[in-house]
Amino acid sequence: MPQPSGTEPKLPGAATGSLERLCGRASADRPAGDRVRIGTGAAGIERLEARFHGQAFSPHRHDTYAIGITLVGVQTFRFRGERWHCLPGQCHILHPDETHDGGAATDAGFGYRIVYVDPCLIQAALGGGPLPFVGHPVVTADRLPAGFDREIWNIDEEIDEVARIALVAGWADLLVDVASPGAKPSAPLALVLLLRVREFIAADPTRRHAIETFEAISGLDRWTLARQFRAAFGTSPSHFRTMRQLDCVRRSLRLGMSLAQASAEAGFADQSHMSRHFKKAYGLTPGAWASAVL
Repeated sequence: MPQPSGTEPKLPGAATGSLERLCGRASADRPAGDRVRIGTGAAGIERLEARFHGQAFSPHRHDTYAIGITLVGVQTFRFRGERWHCLPGQCHILHPDETHDGGAATDAGFGYRIVYVDPCLIQAALGGGPLPFVGHPVVTADRLPAGFDREIWNIDEEIDEVARIALVAGWADLLVDVASPGAKPSAPLALVLLLRVREFIAADPTRRHAIETFEAISGLDRWTLARQFRAAFGTSPSHFRTMRQLDCVRRSLRLGMSLAQASAEAGFADQSHMSRHFKKAYGLTPGAWASAVL
C-alpha cells in the first residue's frame, strides 16, 4: 500500500544540527590524528566528516543508507564478499543492513564526508515499493548529477525544510539511477500499516515488545510483517529498535554521560551488552567513538 501523496512519516533520532569541534588527543582505541566532525543535520539526516588511518572500522551494519565521498587518500572496504576502493572524488553508497568494514588503502590514511539517510525518507520520496539496492557501491564522479557535490557535501550548511526535501529527492533519484538492475518484483507494501509498527518502536525503543503486539498494531500476520518491514525500511523490527537505542547512547555520550549511564538510559541490560551492539553497528567501540567526536 503506497504512502498517501504529500505525507511524510515521523522520523526518530533527528540529528542535533549543532557543529562540534574535535579535540586532537589520541586514546587507546584510536591513533593520533583520527577524528570525526559532526555537521548539521535534520530529521532523518546525519552528516559528518572524518579522517582515519589504518583499519578504521571493523565489520558492522547500520539501518540507514550511507552516501559518502572520499576527499583525500584511498578508502577501501569490504562489501558483499568483495574488496572495493574509493578514490578522491568518487562516491560510495551502502545499503541499509549490509555488513561492511572500512579503512585506508595506504599509510597516508584517508578522509571523507558522509551522509546517513533514513530509508523511510527515501520511501516517502519514491512513493512506496522496495528500496533501491546499489550492488556496485563505488560511483564515479561522471555518474553524479550536476551540482550534486556542492549540495550534499556542504555539511556545515543549515538544512531548512525546503532544503531537506530537495536533498532527499536528489538522493532518491541517485539511488534509482545507480541501482542494480533485475531486482525481483515485489508485492505492494502495506506502508501505512508498517509505519504504525515503526513509529510504535521509535516512540520508546527502551521497551521490548512481543510479536503479537506488532500484529495487533498493524493487522498483519508475523510473516508478512517481517518480510515487508525489511523490504520497506531495509532492516528488521528488532534491529531497528536496537539502532534507536544506540541513537540514545550517542546522544548521551555527546552530553558527557558515562558509558554505564548511557547504557542504562537506552534500556540495555548492561554496558557490555551495549558495547557489543555499538561496535556491530558502527565498527568502533563506544570509547573510540566518544574520543573521536568529543
